[in-house]
Amino acid sequence: MVNLSFSATPAGGGLSIRHAHKLSSCNSSIPTSTLFPRRKNAVFLTTPRRDRSKNICFNVKAQYLTPQEQNQQPQRFSSYESPFPSQPGQLPPRVYVGYSIYKGKAALTVEPRPPEFNPLDSGAFKLSKEGFVLLQFAPASGVRQYDWGRKQVFSLSVTEIGNIMSLGARDSCEFFHDPFKGKSDEGRVRKVLKVEPLPDGSGHFFNLSVQNKLTNVDESIYIPITKAEFAVLVSSFNFVVPYLLGWHTFASSIKPEDANRANSANPRSGAEFEWSR
Repeated sequence: MVNLSFSATPAGGGLSIRHAHKLSSCNSSIPTSTLFPRRKNAVFLTTPRRDRSKNICFNVKAQYLTPQEQNQQPQRFSSYESPFPSQPGQLPPRVYVGYSIYKGKAALTVEPRPPEFNPLDSGAFKLSKEGFVLLQFAPASGVRQYDWGRKQVFSLSVTEIGNIMSLGARDSCEFFHDPFKGKSDEGRVRKVLKVEPLPDGSGHFFNLSVQNKLTNVDESIYIPITKAEFAVLVSSFNFVVPYLLGWHTFASSIKPEDANRANSANPRSGAEFEWSR
């Protein structure tokens, strides 16, 4: 508990503290928030004026914790490593996320892949390739065991993700990919992904068929996805699509002064033509 007593001079000559020697721990540049952490039972009282002079007496009561007591308090938030580099030139650590579904005959992992940007001469960046979601199908090799050496992959574009997100309980969709389209090996690798409703309406089948004449592979892997699992996929897709389009980088780069500068440089922008119709 700390008692502070202040008095103000009539001529405004300053503020004096009585018994300053008892407050040596406060006579430093340490913020008061560090010395006196806020507590719910802290009390701040002011006494009535004792006379009609300029002298005012303040009585401040505050409960604070010693450094030893602070160390014994439980942490409200768990510690974490910053995703940003601490030193110039250091790259932020890579973060891997995904959603996995394991069933009796196969396993499926769903992982996002970021978009790509090209630097411009002006110092800005332009989106060069949209991100995508990578599906990896692995057949079962035993009870709760999967052969990831035989996995087959399929990359979902943003539009294909939108098709899956829009599926109803009885809807289906199909995607065809040729990784070598427009190249000399066109047609030698065919990938077909079918998403079809389960007969009892409890979810969807994800069926990936791969015909690879280059490696003599002809395989079909299917896995049932329940309504709950499908809902998780759709929710994840909803969240990640703007990031796959690179819109988060645009939003984080918006500054008021930049917008005003651009409007001043081009007062008759396309938006203004649109609204003037």
